[in-house]
Amino acid sequence: MKVFHGSNVFVKEPRLLVPNRTLDFGPGFYTTTNQKQAEDFARKVYERELTGKAGDGRFVSVYNVEYEHMKKELAVLRFEAPDAVWFDFVLANRRGVYEGPRVDVIYGPVANDTVYRCLVGYQAGLYSKEETIERLKVRKLYDQMVFATEKALSYLRFESFLEVCP
Repeated sequence: MKVFHGSNVFVKEPRLLVPNRTLDFGPGFYTTTNQKQAEDFARKVYERELTGKAGDGRFVSVYNVEYEHMKKELAVLRFEAPDAVWFDFVLANRRGVYEGPRVDVIYGPVANDTVYRCLVGYQAGLYSKEETIERLKVRKLYDQMVFATEKALSYLRFESFLEVCP
């Protein structure tokens, strides 16, 4: 399986970094199976992290991961759809209060900006949990695969990188 990571630098050797904000699936190295999503994220990171340093740009790093093999050897949490369990997991991570079991890899729908607005609407009391989940089901959601441990990172094989147009 090919996975992509968008950033302002290409990443030949992925590392686990402490995030500066709360994320859908908690801390880890975020990838996706959707190249366009990674390209869009590379543009966002470039704009957010604009430093003016030489070498900064918009890059998508491409990796291969033997997902079926990895599933047999690691603790993998997979969400098939934006359901109530996924919703609770994302909300707890976004709030920074997740206390459930730790796993090596998390794979499932990404809460993009539109989805995030639904989550904010829920938190503000505008929608019930059920209404929020129904609103999410009609969206075309991309995916994300998060490598949350060093052991999980060892399954990523760097293939190449692409420079993304502005």
